[in-house]
Parts: sequence; structure tokens; C-alpha cells
Amino acid sequence: MPRLDLNALTLWITAAAVRHPADLAQTLMARSGASRHAATAALRRLVAMNWLVREGTKQKPRFRPGLLRQVVQRYPLEGLSEDLPWARDFAPFFDLPAEVRRMTQHAFGELLNNAIDHSEGRNVTVSLRQTPSHVQLLVSDDGRGVFDKIQQSFDLGDPHAAMLELSKGKLTSQPLRHSGRGLYFTARLADVFDLHANAAAFQRRDWDNKGWRSGKPMQRQGTSVYFGLALDTPRTLDSVLKAHSLDGAGFGFERTVVPLRLLASDVAGLDSRAQARRVASRLNRFRHADVDFSGIEHLGHSFADELFRVLAPETAGVNIVPINMSANVAAMVGSIAA
Repeated sequence: MPRLDLNALTLWITAAAVRHPADLAQTLMARSGASRHAATAALRRLVAMNWLVREGTKQKPRFRPGLLRQVVQRYPLEGLSEDLPWARDFAPFFDLPAEVRRMTQHAFGELLNNAIDHSEGRNVTVSLRQTPSHVQLLVSDDGRGVFDKIQQSFDLGDPHAAMLELSKGKLTSQPLRHSGRGLYFTARLADVFDLHANAAAFQRRDWDNKGWRSGKPMQRQGTSVYFGLALDTPRTLDSVLKAHSLDGAGFGFERTVVPLRLLASDVAGLDSRAQARRVASRLNRFRHADVDFSGIEHLGHSFADELFRVLAPETAGVNIVPINMSANVAAMVGSIAA
């Protein structure tokens, strides 16, 4: 008889418990080829690990999902619609607070749709996991990689430049079908958000007001996006969407944040007019832009002059506000304003 791998069982046992509460042992035996003794022992261990709850009698046990839940599915991308996997393969098997469920569904749909419409891949794997404290979503495709696609579509030099444009929002390679809101708002719904593509990775943490930063890339081809959200979050989908309207009451995407740390590195600071032009690119699509200097200790005069004086006519309709400035940066920006 084959040996049962508990880690492998957790990938599908949640859905099986919902579909086969009274005959879960038989389902496990049929799917794995295990003996009744092995199947019963595995179910007993899964109960002890909080993957399952056992009810009923000794002779007629019934099972239901426990505090730990997980569903993993792999789909061909061709012809896939993002709404059906959520409604059919995922939502029925999780017990999420109403607002968390709404945000998770939003993230699920946006990330899966990105894989369908943009990845140019063949397959996508989706994993959704619930713990006593969090819901965790991972969407991975085998396509060309999001940064490569953006670099080619917008003639950008490297993944950091591509991430800078993504971080502003309203960026899409298919403007007739998309508005460039999906990834921007999905990242802001999450407590933890990681974006991996080929040899580059970036991460965002809600508790860190410094915004996007470089991460450690996964060694695989394609794009992988991780979304983590606390079950007790006070955040709601509407509150995140409204926070980016000018008055904080509507759903217009009128405000953005530009994380300048994506342009700087240990060997190259912000010191050129070309860098400033990259920062200002597409800001005229918004009405307010916070230019975030978190992590930037020094600022070159050419950068400051270009962004705050030379490019002022091109961004005249945008309220550009520098935030999180060090004393040195504030002094340089102040010298331009004067």
C-alpha cells in the first residue's frame, strides 16, 4: 500500500470533507489507494493537526473542515474565466468574515485575470489557505513574467523601473480592456503582498509606511503573487478604494503614491534629471501624488530641480506632495521651492 503524505493530503482534504462528510475515509482510500487502517490513521492525525473536525459516532463518524483549510488547483489558461474557479472550487470551502471574504474574492479575481490576460503562459496554479488568524492566496503562472512584459510594452530599462510604474497605478498594456487598477488596489488590500517574476521580486507590508521594497526572488519562470490578510483586519474593500479618491468619499482613482526607494540603490542615489522624469511620468493622470522619500537620505540638485521646477508645467494639474523626507532631502526640496 502507498504511504500517505499528510502534506499532500492537506492540499485537497478541505474540499473533500465538505463534499464527503460521512464517507471521507472511503474517499481517501479511493483517491490514494491506501488501506482503511492507513486512511483512518491519517484522518485521526489531520484532526489532531486542526485540518479536520470529527463529529458523529464511533461507528458513523462525520468530518468537516477545521481551523486550517486549503485548496490548491491548477488550470490551463486558455479559455479560463476567473469567476468560475472562485465560485466553484474555492469559496464553498472557506469560513471567512464577510469583509475578508469580499477582499479575498477581489484579490483572487484580479490576480487570476492578470494571469489569463497578460501572462502569455499556458497554466496557472492557485492556492488559498486559511489559518486561525490569516487567509493566504498564491497565484503562480508559467508565463513571461510581469516585469518583462511591462519593460517591453513601455520601453523601460529594468524591473525596478517597471515596478515604479506599477506602483503608481493606472498602468496596463491593454488599455481597451483594463484600467490599471487591479494590482495597485490588490496590494493595498493585503497585510503582506509579494510580487515575484523571473529574477526580480518586490514586497509591500501594510504596517511599513515605507511602501514597496526589493525582495528575494523565487527561482522559477513566470509570475507569482502572494496575498496575505489578517482575519481580524479593520480594513474593508470600500475603505481602500475610497482612500484613493480626492475627497476620500468616492471611488475615483485620483490619488497615488510614488515610492522613490525603487529608483535608488546602494551604488546610485537620486541625482539625475532622467530619474526625475521617470518619477513624473504619467502623474498627470492623477490629481494628487505623494512622492515618498522613505529610505532616501540625500537628494541631488538636478533631480529636485527637474521634478519640482522644470516639470512643473507638465504636472500643473497634479498636487505633488513630498513626504517622509530626511532633513537633507527637505532642505534640497526647499531650496528649489524657494
